Amino acid sequence: MTVPRSSLSSPVGAAGRAAQQAVALGCVEVLGRLAGLFVERRRQLAESVGLTDQQWHALEEVQTEHFMPSLFARERASSAAAVSKILRQLTDKGLITGQVGAGDARHRSYQVTVRGHETLNTLRQGRQEAIRKVWLPLSATELNAFRSVGTKVAEQLETIAREIRGVALPPNSIRSSTKKRPPPLRP
Repeated sequence: MTVPRSSLSSPVGAAGRAAQQAVALGCVEVLGRLAGLFVERRRQLAESVGLTDQQWHALEEVQTEHFMPSLFARERASSAAAVSKILRQLTDKGLITGQVGAGDARHRSYQVTVRGHETLNTLRQGRQEAIRKVWLPLSATELNAFRSVGTKVAEQLETIAREIRGVALPPNSIRSSTKKRPPPLRP
């Protein structure tokens, strides 16, 4: 956003910028609060079915068609040993099975068991309940405004992350934002 030069030196412009900065800092505080609450709620949901957040995430990934532990470790900035441990824990809980690859004994093929699918369904129901209680009472206008502002903030943060890292992160690198966005709700 470009601020007209004349407003930069005027007292009203300075007061306006200070007020805008105060509101922006309040927004950052709210975003931090939301992020913390999302992490806590995910932890609570995982714990409700006897999992850790990391185990839940791994279980979700195993159900995808082409799950690869090494890629999962890289995406999570984790070690292969840590991912192996999580997969062993999920196997011990009866949520997944692992079989040695046909062509290469170093590779394993993982599948979610019936019990694992039941666990994932329970977790989805918990998420849906939260959506029903928290998001659905908001109006279409509020939901669209939140999504719009959230998208702008995420895109700006992604740009900053690319610039700081000096690495070409793809636009919309946040996993959820790569999904096709639904059209705005009509008020």
